[in-house]
Amino acid sequence: MADQSAVHTGENSPEEVAFKLLQLIASVEQRESSGHGKNPMSREYIIRTYCQCLRAVHAPHTVDDIVAKYPG
Repeated sequence: MADQSAVHTGENSPEEVAFKLLQLIASVEQRESSGHGKNPMSREYIIRTYCQCLRAVHAPHTVDDIVAKYPG
């Protein structure tokens, strides 16, 4: 039986697009992925932001709700 929770990371898959969006947001917010420096990306930041990005990719009609809940 195939695993239904498989993550698809192929080019332009929803997961890949969400990850690229996470990277773009982190760059704009000047977050540092190394975990050091003035504005490091915490585990919580990465997970929450990736989940928001994935939701935006899967359900673009909810973007206004996402932005309202997590204003920049």
